[in-house]
Amino acid sequence: MIGRILAAALLLPAPAPLPDDPYDVLVFSRTAGFRHDSIPAGVQAIRDLGEGGGFTVTATEDPGVFTAAELDRYEAVVFLSTTGDVLDAGQQTAFEQYVRGGHGYVGVHAAADTEYDWPFYGELVGAYFASHPAVQPAVVRTEDRAHPATAHLPQAWTRTDEWYDYRTNPRATAHVLSTLDESTYTGGTMGADHPIAWCKTLDGGRSFYTGGGHTPESFADPAFRQHLLGGIRYAAGAARADCRPETGYTALYDGAVAGWSQAGPGSFTNTDGTLTSTGGMGLLWYSARRFTHYSLKLDWRMSGDDNSGVFIGFPPSDDPWSAVDNGYEIQIDATDAADRTTGSVYTFRAADRAARDAALNPPGEWNTFELLVEGDRLRILLNGTEINDFTDTDPVRSLAGHVGIQNHGDGDTVSFRHIRIRELPPPAAGCR
Repeated sequence: MIGRILAAALLLPAPAPLPDDPYDVLVFSRTAGFRHDSIPAGVQAIRDLGEGGGFTVTATEDPGVFTAAELDRYEAVVFLSTTGDVLDAGQQTAFEQYVRGGHGYVGVHAAADTEYDWPFYGELVGAYFASHPAVQPAVVRTEDRAHPATAHLPQAWTRTDEWYDYRTNPRATAHVLSTLDESTYTGGTMGADHPIAWCKTLDGGRSFYTGGGHTPESFADPAFRQHLLGGIRYAAGAARADCRPETGYTALYDGAVAGWSQAGPGSFTNTDGTLTSTGGMGLLWYSARRFTHYSLKLDWRMSGDDNSGVFIGFPPSDDPWSAVDNGYEIQIDATDAADRTTGSVYTFRAADRAARDAALNPPGEWNTFELLVEGDRLRILLNGTEINDFTDTDPVRSLAGHVGIQNHGDGDTVSFRHIRIRELPPPAAGCR
């Protein structure tokens, strides 16, 4: 039945994203150790990306620009295969204040082979370089397919580069975007969990790092260029993402639909680890079990002014209206009344509009919800920012129960990826 209802189909083409507001990027490529011959290609690639992406690029190897006044001209700074100690103490202080004050950092390849004795930089880059085998092809496993640096990538991305091993695993402090499959190349030393791209936040600042970019050919690869562009957009604040560390989640959907059932008319196509709504009004719900206290995360994308939602806390039923009448819908809708737009608990509580609008990526781009259920309390986070805080006082409804995603009707096209859950202990007695 699942195979019939969830017929595999080609995804609709991703809608073109809206242009970003203009911003400025500094590319810094000073080396005090090994110098990569890919640096000129990297500088030119970022210039090209800026021309197409609406941002200006200034390239320099002069550390004298690392002053408060100079850095304030830029939304993000790219460390392009820097090596060794490239900044003095005063320049380091200026850059730390710049990042913590709400700006962005992008590290490319040998940026992890830089400033080993500067604790802030180690925290910023996420992990230091340890070693590498010879340049060779490998499979990169895309772990986060909502971040602007990786949303365009397949689940398995085969490319040639110099694959770094790192002194520590960054997963505890960063959000891992992709990992290396060490079974697909020789010489890796990190084992089954080998991050190769990640993002994180520091106070108000944002950090993105990719281990790719050793070879000049990398910067001619359209997929790698888009990867780099997405990292720059995130670091500059032009695109939003949830870059909090993430561990302990179990996949409910990551390409396989075992445990899911369709209630009501319409369906979801299932292609490339992506569910896309068609027809309705129906509900694809996880019928294998119910949940009581949990963090539910999922990635979603609207094509335009579409309508869908995530339902929680409903009893098992083959009637989608049972979820409407007995559970709660967390709305996905670009335009509607305040308590019926994205991030609202449908008809019960509107999202904090200012917080929501600041965290929201527009139609055509991916967003991430976290629905945090602790007893009668539901908190809704959008791309890592809390936008709603709701308490269930209705004796008929519940936050505990099954979870599902809505296919609202013809003309409403919303896609979902990477639905995962982490069960939580019950909240302490008396705690809200």
